[in-house]
Amino acid sequence: MITYEYPLVERIRTMLRLEDLFERAWFFLARSEPPEHHVALLTLFEILDVAGRADLKSDLLQELDRQKQIMASFRDNPEIDQEVLAEVVREIEHTHADLHALVGKIGQHLRENEWLMGIKQRTGIPGGACEFDLPSYHHWLHRDPSVRHADLHAWFSPLLPIRDGAGLVLKLLRESGKPARLTAAGGTFQQMLGGRSAQMVRVRLPLEAECVPEISANKYALNVRFVVVGAEPRPRTCERDVDFELTFCNL
Repeated sequence: MITYEYPLVERIRTMLRLEDLFERAWFFLARSEPPEHHVALLTLFEILDVAGRADLKSDLLQELDRQKQIMASFRDNPEIDQEVLAEVVREIEHTHADLHALVGKIGQHLRENEWLMGIKQRTGIPGGACEFDLPSYHHWLHRDPSVRHADLHAWFSPLLPIRDGAGLVLKLLRESGKPARLTAAGGTFQQMLGGRSAQMVRVRLPLEAECVPEISANKYALNVRFVVVGAEPRPRTCERDVDFELTFCNL
């Protein structure tokens, strides 16, 4: 099965982008070759741009506060596993404390590093990070991998509370919904929302279905069109019925 997630509000869109970027960064950070660390650093610059929203930290703190209050209302409920609940509350409190401890603008330690900002400016130009453009960066890429690992971890570490905060909110959001098995007749599906509010929808279908969902939504309706995967010059709606799972997620 493959899952497609579609955010319906801007702050969830930002969190999903950060989650994707941090996962990519950690994949390349764990490796040792210069090109792999180059990609890790480029991804760090993307994270810096996405996380630079002035209200991201406050959004995360407010949502974690709200979730803690919701969890508190489940205490002493016989239908709720109290040990699991306590563990979730501890995770929320720990993540909230780390976020609250962040001082200043997100990524300020990077913006104050003139060497890194010079690389960021050059990498915005196609081919702008060649050795003749950035000889000091060329030298850094050829240092011992352990040195590069240490530098990268030092640059990434102050951003980890943002990663963990967004990751926890997305985890709680994904767990909030219940999937429904549906069929898109002739590759198209529409559902009137009838006042239902959601922050994200998830569509799951078998990988062998060989089609991908194009999702659009407003406060009145959700529309899903399944498009054939291939090298065709124009997207073409799948003409057969497509079975899939749909989940509305809302905190």
